Amino acid sequence: MRLHTPKTFEQAVAIAAAAPGKTRFLAGGTDVLVQLRAGMVSPDDLIDLKHIAGGKDISATGDGGWRIGIAVSGAELGRHAGLVADWPGVVEGMQLVGSTQVQGRATLVGNLCNGSPAADSVPALVTAGAKVSVIGPQGQRDIAVEDVPAGPGRNVLQPGEMVTALILPPRGKHGGDAYLRFIPRSEMDIAVVGAAVNLRLDGAMITEARVALGAVAAKVMLVQAAAQAIIGTALQDADLDALATAAIAAATPISDKRGTADFRNDIVGVLVKRAARIAYARAKGAVK
Repeated sequence: MRLHTPKTFEQAVAIAAAAPGKTRFLAGGTDVLVQLRAGMVSPDDLIDLKHIAGGKDISATGDGGWRIGIAVSGAELGRHAGLVADWPGVVEGMQLVGSTQVQGRATLVGNLCNGSPAADSVPALVTAGAKVSVIGPQGQRDIAVEDVPAGPGRNVLQPGEMVTALILPPRGKHGGDAYLRFIPRSEMDIAVVGAAVNLRLDGAMITEARVALGAVAAKVMLVQAAAQAIIGTALQDADLDALATAAIAAATPISDKRGTADFRNDIVGVLVKRAARIAYARAKGAVK
């Protein structure tokens, strides 16, 4: 195995394009190093992206959004007051990944590109309307986060392509988001169900909403019908029931050792209601 430490994304693309065999990119390494150790992958070329300028930066964009480098860790996200204030659901989703030690290395981009249907950071990114900037042999492009996963362990990036940054849009006024998951243990477990809600208010009325679910389909899913169930409402009990019904109808969970499909459907309804209440309260400024 050959280890490369490019100083620019262009150098990384050139290395990846010229690599004759299997290639893996290293940002945080909490997925790829575990896979290497377990013998799940054996790349011919490992390209370490941590040395590229800007890879560990969190910066404000000109329109009030945020640009997050590929090597920014979960711990660094949690210490960024501006990002936490704008997108608490995104931050809390990432901070549920692994242990304190893992948080020191794990990255949003790595969690996304790993392609796990149960990835904790992805549902809130989807509801935020986040995008990733991608560079490859054919040039640059932006991809909506919900379009990046292609199924368990797979993503839509083409050979030689890599993410250069994750872009969060401006939070704007009277908005709030939240992410919740269910796990059998209190910490250090994989989500049985995850639910994220992002919304915006005009007075007490919800004018915009996005709802995403994790661990109940082959990839994290954006559920437009669930969002429509609460747009134009003040999130009363009947509105929450409609939200839960739409979310359950969209979910296609499997039964495995962590839970049955029926159990997951029940939890979907509970979590999406709770996440919506938290997002609504944050939009009103009632909670952080």
